[in-house]
Amino acid sequence: MSVMKNRAVLRWLVPVTAGVAVIGGGAAVGTFAAGADPALPPRSAAQLLDDLRTSRLDGLSGTVVQRADLGLPPIAALAGQVGGNQLAGLVSGTHTLRVWYGGEDRQRLALVDTLGEQDVLRNGRDVWTWSSRENTAVHRKLPADGKDLPSAPATPADAAQQALAAIDPTTAVTVGRSATVAGRDAYELVLTPRDQASLVHQVRIALDAKEHVPLRFEVLADGQDEPAFEVAFTQVDFRTPDADQFRFNPPPGVKVTEETTDARPGPAGRALGKDGGAPGKADGQRPDVRTVGTGWTTVVVAKLDGVAGAGGAKAGGATAGADAPDAEMLAKVLGDLPKVSGDWGSGRLLSGKLFSVLLTDDGRVVAGLVTPERLYQAAKG
Repeated sequence: MSVMKNRAVLRWLVPVTAGVAVIGGGAAVGTFAAGADPALPPRSAAQLLDDLRTSRLDGLSGTVVQRADLGLPPIAALAGQVGGNQLAGLVSGTHTLRVWYGGEDRQRLALVDTLGEQDVLRNGRDVWTWSSRENTAVHRKLPADGKDLPSAPATPADAAQQALAAIDPTTAVTVGRSATVAGRDAYELVLTPRDQASLVHQVRIALDAKEHVPLRFEVLADGQDEPAFEVAFTQVDFRTPDADQFRFNPPPGVKVTEETTDARPGPAGRALGKDGGAPGKADGQRPDVRTVGTGWTTVVVAKLDGVAGAGGAKAGGATAGADAPDAEMLAKVLGDLPKVSGDWGSGRLLSGKLFSVLLTDDGRVVAGLVTPERLYQAAKG
């Protein structure tokens, strides 16, 4: 089975993270690739790209560590509470998890933090999400075609696919230094955007020298020597896990909720609408979304119906249908962002090392891996 062509593999191969608490005080970058650079037979960038696109995976288990240092203001935890699940707060700190992959219809993630564990398991058409902290579980039957998969964290393979999609004449593709990741020899593929408006300096993908599967994914921001985001195996085994790993046995006293086919559980088990939107959102009502530009400097512009503008977010009215605590928290998050204005209008700006997000007073969200100036251009158009 091709890793880069199968979405089920991409969703489950190497999840980004596992909890909102920092595990171990923040791992250093070097711990992901300790040891001297291995001596490997030379391979060109074109050969490594072909290795990545044609790699196959039948089974895997391992431990993954993710580190994010995006230079954001301290709003990640608030965002997670507003969204109703802890995974939304994983844009900062260092996190760890266990992952098992036994085929297209057998996957498991064990997300661990200092307060407990969350598991997401798929075994055939059965999907379970479990929280040890709340001692609750959600069970759902997938449709017969198996296409309606639950949401899952991004993976290095998934991220690699998106990076490969951005390859065009504005991208320089080169071979980096060989490395040792999780005790395995790996080649490094380096993607460098040429457009100066991109906040991404380089993307580095470490490929297992034998299996050709991504073992580490790093993104370096412009002007930075250390990765702003990285995710890597610290231990990996390419044998297919036992079937028992994908069977969920409810612990004593657990409260089990049976989901209907009209709702889709998110990573923390919160029901979403049929279209993947907010709970209670009517089917077919999607945000008005368009894109500006291509490749690394693509900007997404969304008009969110029923959501107040950045300057008008107030407690109790920040978002249509939101619970009062969520609305108040969202209003606080927006109110703490710096105000900006120009010939495009006015609003508030969230900026980090790798991306910028503009929340306009007229209810638009403009975002991309670009400088704020590029967002202003898109907002004006």
